[in-house]
Amino acid sequence: MSGFWQPRYVLIWQLRFTMTKLNESAIEALTIELFEQLGYSAIHAPDISPDGDRPERTRYDEVLLTGRLGKTLQRINPGMTATVLQAALKEVARIHSPELLTNNETFHRLLTEGVKVSTQHEGHERGEIVWLIDFDNPGNNEFVVADQFTVIENNQNKRPDLVLFVNGIPLVVIELKNAADENASTQSAFRQLETYKRSIPGLFTYNALLVISDGLEAKAGSLSAGFSRFMTWKIPDDVGAMHGVGANDVGANDYLPLRFELETLIKGMLNKKTLLDLVRHFVVFEQSKKEDPKTGVISIHTVKKIAAYHQYYAVNAAVASTLRAAAVGANDVGANNHLPLQVNEPPASYGLASVTQQPNGDKKAGVVWHTQGSGKSLSMVFYTGKIVMALNNPTIVVITDRNDLDDQLFDTFAACKQLLRQEPRQVENRQQLKELLRVASGGVIFTTIQKFQPEEGNVYGTLSDRHNIVVIADEAHRTQYGFSAKTVDDKNASGEVIGKKIVYGFAKYLRDALPNAAYLGFTGTPIEKTDVNTPAVFGNYVDIYDIAQAVEDGATVRIFYESRLAKVALSEEGRKLIKALDDDLDQDELTDTQKAKAKWTQMEALIGSERRIQNIAQDLINHFEARQEVFAGKGMIVCMSRRIAAELYAEIVKLRPVWHSDDLNKGMIKVVMTAASSDGPNMAQHHTSKQQRKLLAERMKDDSDELKLVIVRDMWLTGFDAPCMHTLYIDKPMKGHNLMQAIARVNRVHGDKPGGLVVDYLGIASDLKEALSFYSEAGGKGDPTLMQEQAVQLMLEKLEVVFAMYHGLICAVKNGVHRFKQQANLHSIAA
Repeated sequence: MSGFWQPRYVLIWQLRFTMTKLNESAIEALTIELFEQLGYSAIHAPDISPDGDRPERTRYDEVLLTGRLGKTLQRINPGMTATVLQAALKEVARIHSPELLTNNETFHRLLTEGVKVSTQHEGHERGEIVWLIDFDNPGNNEFVVADQFTVIENNQNKRPDLVLFVNGIPLVVIELKNAADENASTQSAFRQLETYKRSIPGLFTYNALLVISDGLEAKAGSLSAGFSRFMTWKIPDDVGAMHGVGANDVGANDYLPLRFELETLIKGMLNKKTLLDLVRHFVVFEQSKKEDPKTGVISIHTVKKIAAYHQYYAVNAAVASTLRAAAVGANDVGANNHLPLQVNEPPASYGLASVTQQPNGDKKAGVVWHTQGSGKSLSMVFYTGKIVMALNNPTIVVITDRNDLDDQLFDTFAACKQLLRQEPRQVENRQQLKELLRVASGGVIFTTIQKFQPEEGNVYGTLSDRHNIVVIADEAHRTQYGFSAKTVDDKNASGEVIGKKIVYGFAKYLRDALPNAAYLGFTGTPIEKTDVNTPAVFGNYVDIYDIAQAVEDGATVRIFYESRLAKVALSEEGRKLIKALDDDLDQDELTDTQKAKAKWTQMEALIGSERRIQNIAQDLINHFEARQEVFAGKGMIVCMSRRIAAELYAEIVKLRPVWHSDDLNKGMIKVVMTAASSDGPNMAQHHTSKQQRKLLAERMKDDSDELKLVIVRDMWLTGFDAPCMHTLYIDKPMKGHNLMQAIARVNRVHGDKPGGLVVDYLGIASDLKEALSFYSEAGGKGDPTLMQEQAVQLMLEKLEVVFAMYHGLICAVKNGVHRFKQQANLHSIAA
């Protein structure tokens, strides 16, 4: 990966040969040594156990080292009375809920927001805040690595390999396995941690993150993460040098393999500064609600998430760039916040312009390009949470260009409001937007860019000239964010054309409204080289995380392409029409008038012919049912028009009646769209309100729900995140950014999902190649999709590697079989 140091990859069987001298104890000892290099103190946990030589616990179910915590509280909370500190200590120790994750969330709030203690002062009640960790001065805390820390709870005696204590609090649990043992792996280490969580949950009340390693591989994850969500950690070259890790930092000894992912994770993620930064700014407890359709009971599901390395470095770089763009001085930075770690940004290694080349105070904070499915929305949450503290409570305005995208992004932020330290607000109209922006500071406001269209003339009135406003734009590459002017028809109230007028891109009106704001863009696809609008509004790249990196890291899965044109043949006339549409099919710029053009109407009629819809329905059912037999998952069907979507639904349920249900909470297939009574009963029956679409989205994301297929035209093609979705059926002309964003619906990681599949019913292969060409020209690495033939070739190559690894064994088996046959023949002859 460009800009990141990567260890040399060697086949596992070769590595195991070099590690025969290692066992789990040796790996543990070497791991402790790495922590000591980072300034941790090492203690042998049995020595401080209740019956040890220097006991620091009175019982084995005590997991806090209260003596160490008490001393630290006195040091980092000067001026606090012993009574206040003792009350804070009791608050931390008495977290007892039946739900482990609830306990963990409660403690996380105490850790990051401080323990609130009420005291009496001269007859009046006064609130004090006691900090458990000095986040601003990592060196003012005590960092300890303890081995063999025994916990006995509920008659269960367990002993994790390593526990990291910060000020006597067990923040990190590490489980190690021996890479030389063929039966040991990171998966077995993960299963061991799962056993610990059930057996000794008290230890995990205070847990910040979990680490699993077999000495070769090393991954970190949250308390609620499944194995597929445990991720490796990588270090930018300059940060690696800071912490003593470099490309040549490998000793020539028998323990060479240990200096791979494990050392990178320890030195990159668990150094004092990064660990505390992660705990404070990069942990969210994301909540989602689900209503039982039978009882109406609403349950709340919570997932704890920790930033991956690419999110961590990108957010810190974006915060630093925002402070530069806003020309923030030392007095403007939050009193309890140091400037974020500045890293050398990847764009330079792609041969692309970086924000580091921009001047201070230019209001252009840059563009973060993180490929779809790699957690871009969550990165925006992390960024908002951190910039709110770094800029002394600025106003954050989150801009999208579509209502459904605005809803999806708002829901993500609302689910993580603890990190934001405030409730986000979703603007319904222009007047509400004006009122919210008139406040002096604070607020996280969601709106669409269309609300910045002036009612008259070409100037949008100034809403605020404050400098402490940050505008975050999602999918910042799109044309709506431009400055360019164009001439359009000027119509009166009756819709009659009365002349011409000049209109500008919404970026101009946005700048009119908020002239002194800093602007930061996020995008899942790269900026085209010919695009002058995006750099003009936002500046150059802050950080890049492309498809190749995401697939390599396991942040996304590969997408495979399958053409099924032969199954639903399109006439030659239809192919010519599709080719003729050319640039008119940029969905971002299509107006109702353009859609009404004869060319579009003709093509819609050809693609949506009765016979063709029948063919697609039959083939799609056969294909999807075959997919379900291999592995369970869900699918999305993209149609050219709402009419086609409705008619395709009718054909599918005609063939599979049991898939249909009039009840929104039931049925295996649904159409997601809006419609009016004037559209006729066939389409009107599929109309969904905003609340109904939210319910369908929850059903689609739930892999245990019977809803397996949705039919859409435009909705859910951007920003919709359903990890269990593995198949996308395309029967709509698409190109460029829109095509790449659509296919990313199936690239999410989910359990043992091997990849996503794009099924082409219309012949989009050339558009895919064109999109890939533009993607590569813009600096991206990695193919968005792999053709089936490429997948087969890749499988054959891996098979050859396996044959080479077991060549001797295979030959021996073949010889044994040959000898057996010879002996069998001799016996039959003798008989």
